[in-house]
Amino acid sequence: MHQHSGHTHHAVKGKNLWYSILLNIGITVAQIIGGIISGSLSLLSDALHNFSDVVSLIISYIANKIAGKEASYNKTFGYKRAEIIAAFVNALSLIVIAIILIKEAVVRFFHPEPIESNMVIWLAILAIAGNGLSVLLMKKDSKTNMNMRSAYLHLLTDMLASVAVLIGGLLMKFYQVFWVDSLLTAIIALYLIFVGWDLLRDSFKVLMLFTPTEIPLKAIASKVCEIEEVKNMHHIHVWQLNENEVHLEAHVDFNKDITLSEFDEILVKIEKEIHAYGINHINIQPEFDKPDNKSIIVQD
Repeated sequence: MHQHSGHTHHAVKGKNLWYSILLNIGITVAQIIGGIISGSLSLLSDALHNFSDVVSLIISYIANKIAGKEASYNKTFGYKRAEIIAAFVNALSLIVIAIILIKEAVVRFFHPEPIESNMVIWLAILAIAGNGLSVLLMKKDSKTNMNMRSAYLHLLTDMLASVAVLIGGLLMKFYQVFWVDSLLTAIIALYLIFVGWDLLRDSFKVLMLFTPTEIPLKAIASKVCEIEEVKNMHHIHVWQLNENEVHLEAHVDFNKDITLSEFDEILVKIEKEIHAYGINHINIQPEFDKPDNKSIIVQD
């Protein structure tokens, strides 16, 4: 028997994502040109980060559109996992880019070069304004959607990186401290690893069908077994399909050989207990004296 509770899917505003893509394309082009002319590694690093944002935002935009496609006979879940895959790819790209930046920063730190600080300052201000606007556009959706959160984190780290580049540009302009350019690049890269790791881990857990951390399987089984007619709850699987859906399937042993109508009545009680744990899709297999493994977790 399968049941799923009614739930409202958050309406993700794809147009805000599209506006952010256009803003980041403009920022990236400006920073690449400015970084080459000025000789600033931190500006080029920020441009590289922005370029990764453009790619990741496009991935997120496509995933957002695909995720809304309806299920079919050969795709019974539809494309609901598309946004989780996008989040994983985006997080992984953050970490890879960060490692590249750290390597370049170390080389430049021991061989600092003169930098045109005025261009660095003005382009950093431009990037702060553009990314700041993108962050505001994405903030609301980032709270309820992992894919949008990955895009939001890219934009937020870009804005913070641009602030660091601005500070570095001011230091280079007034104090000729050119090694600060490499130092800021390394700091930006370490921050990218920090924010990217959590998202990579969370999206990986969903893709691997791991039980959500907040779901206590033993407590759920004990609670269901408190129902008078239930003898045992075993062979439980719990997984998160996407941001909105947590699924549970399990075998339930009954104390007596009940009728189908009796099972339907008891199922309502079982569903009520399970829904309390934030699980909204429930599939129960009823059993009576079936000689199978009665452990909570059974390897299929």
